[in-house]
Order: sequence, then C-alpha cells, then structure tokens
Amino acid sequence: MDAKQHIQQSATWLDGTTLRDSLNAAKEGDADSQRRVAGAMIWAAFSCPDAIQPTYDVIAAAWLGSARFPDIPTGLAQAPLETSFWDAFFSAVDDAEKGYDAASITARVAALGGSVHPSFRDISEDCARRHPGAGAALTNPVPGRTDLDALGACGNSSLGQTLYRMIVDQGYDLEVLDREAIALAALPPSLRYLNTRILQMHDVWHLVAGYETTASHEIAISAFQLAQFGHNYSAMFLATITTISCTLQRAGFGILMQLVAEGWRHGRETPAMMDIHWEAEWNRPIEAIRKAHGIPVYQSVLPANLFESAAASRQPGH
Repeated sequence: MDAKQHIQQSATWLDGTTLRDSLNAAKEGDADSQRRVAGAMIWAAFSCPDAIQPTYDVIAAAWLGSARFPDIPTGLAQAPLETSFWDAFFSAVDDAEKGYDAASITARVAALGGSVHPSFRDISEDCARRHPGAGAALTNPVPGRTDLDALGACGNSSLGQTLYRMIVDQGYDLEVLDREAIALAALPPSLRYLNTRILQMHDVWHLVAGYETTASHEIAISAFQLAQFGHNYSAMFLATITTISCTLQRAGFGILMQLVAEGWRHGRETPAMMDIHWEAEWNRPIEAIRKAHGIPVYQSVLPANLFESAAASRQPGH
C-alpha cells in the first residue's frame, strides 16, 4: 500500500487512544503513524467537523504533553469522501512539488470546499451554530467591508493604524480573499458570517494574538482560528499541508505538528475573539486590547522565521 492509499484508508473515525499512540509513534518518525494522523485530520476537516475539537485536543495533548486525553465520540454526523474528492485533494497535494506561495495555496485549499459531498454543508452549518466561539454568527448581521481610510485615520500606535500600515506597506489584501469571488453569499447563515468575518479579522488576529506573518506562524494561526470557532478552511488547510508533509516532505512533520499543537492550545486558552466588536477597538493600543479582553500572546519553542531561514540557507552562496 503506498502513502496515498494508506492516508485515504485512514480517513475515518479513530478512537482517541489509537490517535494518541499514533502521534507518539509519529514523533519517532514512523511513516505509517504519520499517515494515520493525516487521515484523521482529513476526515475531521472534509467529512466530520464535529470531530475537529476532540481530534485536535488529542493532537495537542500528545504532542505537547498532557495527562488528559479526550476520546473521540462515535456516531457523529459525517459526509462521504467520494472518489471525486480524493482526486481533487491529491491533485492539490501533488502540486506542492511545483511550489506554492501563500496566495496560491490559500486559493487551492479554498477550492477543495467545492469537492466535498453536498451533505457536508448542512453538517458544517449545524456544527458552526453549536461551537462555543461562534455565538456572534447567530445574532450579528454579515459585516460590511472594512474602511481602509478609516484605519489610516486612527491615532499612532493604535490597532487601526498598525493594521493600516501592515496592509499598505506589505501589499496585503484587506480581506485576504474576495468574498464575492469565493461565493460566501451562497453559504448558510452561520458559515457565511463566520467566513466573512475571519477574512476581515485574520490580520487583526495576527497583530493582537501575537502571530507574525511568517510561514510557521501562518500554520500556527490556522490552528488558533480552528480552535476559536471551528473554521472549516483552517481545518482543510492543516489537513492538506499535513498530507503534503507525509507524502513529499516527511522531515518537516514534527515541526508542523509542533506548530499545530501550539496554535490549537493557544486558541483553546484564549477568550472567543469572534465575539469582540473589533471596529470599536481601532483607536486603542494593541497592548490595552490584550489586557482588556484577556488575550495571551502566542509563544512558540520554534523561531518565527524557521522556514524562511531554511530556504535562505539553501540559496547559492550560503
């Protein structure tokens, strides 16, 4: 059985003890165990969103060390993973050999949402409505677009001014992806609100929660967002890059799991940032916002520029 076949076969329910044991063996470099972990992440991301929280709780507990391991319930609602999905998924994985940048992998993973079984949307909507970090989606209207000029008019050292400089100086898109281009209006109410809001707030969360805009911190903040409100795209992204690691770049599996576990635990320990009225915070300093809402800063045992430094060292002359 090759790596892809093993991963596909592993994309099903896995009890917490087996997942924990697989993670412990994966730490030691066991390829089959790494594939089993990837399969569990794929199943949660593309089939069974109610399994995300217990699955990632086990991942964080096993990787970072904890005496408490939740189990993963049986009988959760799940959508079939059909052949058409696997074709699209492994195509996205294989194309990593050609090289992805931040924009291209974001668009490619987002497109995988169109390859899932039709029943997945209703399952995800139901899950989103029950997630403890997604309460705002049940009461708030879909937000309008952020006013870049209003951010630029904010005072020095404020969140708004810092975000403005980040967007303008680094050439970022204000909402990461265009909400019309990815048809967010076609989503059910909770998913529409949550996905629209995170596109607006992704860079805000970078700044307030202490994530840099490096490759390793983008991985970690995806796990943070996933813990915060069960973000579908974040689960899909993490499952995809874990599979890429298992099939193409096995040496990086341990680094990847460390970042995922750290970001997930940080998200679980941080109050629900989706419920904060961020537009009312634009003129406040970031440190004051952290203190007011009890937001801890992300800390990692790994350097923030780990991947960039490794890439630079491979350039001629280094």
